[in-house]
Amino acid sequence: MATPVSPVSPQLARRIALAAQGFGARPAPTSTVGIRQLSNLVNRLELLQIDSVNVFERSHYMPAFSRLGPYDKTQLDRLTTGREARFTEYWAHEASFLPVDTWPLFRWRMQHFRDRSARTPDDWSHANRPMLNWLLAELAANGPMRASAIEHDANKRSGPWWGWSEVKTGLEVLFRWGDVVSAGRIRFERVYALPDQVFATAVLDRTVSSADAHRELVSRSARAHGIGTVKDFADYFRLKSAPTAVAVRELAEAGELLAVEVPGWGPRGAAGAAWLHRDARLPRAISAQAILSPFDPVVWERARALRLFDFHYRIEIYTPEPKRVFGYYSLPILLGDTIVGRVDLKNDRQNGVLRVQSAWAEPTAPTDAAGRLATLLRDAARWQGLDEIEVMPRGNLAAGLAAELK
Repeated sequence: MATPVSPVSPQLARRIALAAQGFGARPAPTSTVGIRQLSNLVNRLELLQIDSVNVFERSHYMPAFSRLGPYDKTQLDRLTTGREARFTEYWAHEASFLPVDTWPLFRWRMQHFRDRSARTPDDWSHANRPMLNWLLAELAANGPMRASAIEHDANKRSGPWWGWSEVKTGLEVLFRWGDVVSAGRIRFERVYALPDQVFATAVLDRTVSSADAHRELVSRSARAHGIGTVKDFADYFRLKSAPTAVAVRELAEAGELLAVEVPGWGPRGAAGAAWLHRDARLPRAISAQAILSPFDPVVWERARALRLFDFHYRIEIYTPEPKRVFGYYSLPILLGDTIVGRVDLKNDRQNGVLRVQSAWAEPTAPTDAAGRLATLLRDAARWQGLDEIEVMPRGNLAAGLAAELK
């Protein structure tokens, strides 16, 4: 018997997705965002993608600001560093902070990395096994350490500034294998540790089969999406399509996922073209007002962003300057349930200025977009401890934004 398919309009699908991501419940301006609110948000999102670009703010700090408003970043740091940390790091959706109880769900990935190294004749680990053993002994003797703090003749960068030393390379190999873990970061540099120096016994002793881990990861992904396709659910934790499809089918049989039809998301009436999580909220409206990191889950999968918001988004960091259209680090602007434009921001920390390199509105942006963006940028400047906002005359929203900020 065919699975019944319920219709969901694109507008409702968009609101479902934003509600699942924590939008529409921003605290009152007089509220203080603390450990509890930050912890709840990360548990809801399941992960925060980490990226080294710091032109405005590092990406893992941005989702909380987008959803909760200005907050003390040291509070988030407390959640990711030390023995009492509630979140750790691993390769989930790229390098990511994630709840500690998620770490065992990636043992299959750790084994995959280990097996791939073993069967690759020229893999770095074969010729450097003594280095790997020595690093494990150093951490056992000294406790958690940054790569830069480990004394070894091979702890020298090779090539340009981003070149890893042999010590850093070895630690990253062990990190991928799960033989070492993150004990937080100091000035953004990862602190490495043995698992038993950081995790509780319950985490260390938990073993999960690959099939069970995939089913749990897809369940968490679906809850964080609210609504999505198999490809959407797979991308959240960078899973392969085949095991994701199996997990989706099992979750559907258990009643956790419901087959729905969203016009434009797949063949009309096709069961499985889209899936709704049974606990997803179906809000009539979303009152979001945010600037988003390029690595925010709402927009990091560009095809989904286009499908949900009719918003074509590309980050232009790696585009030569003469070919950039919107700017080096353009951030999407979310108003209500619509992405209405983008703004290229630079944090001039030395001079205490938030520099708006360009500001662009989508054709469907509301007439009050400049005024609402001005409010957002005042919040952003306050969050970053900046005294001024300067707008460059680039982009079809720049003049209106400059006028609002005056």
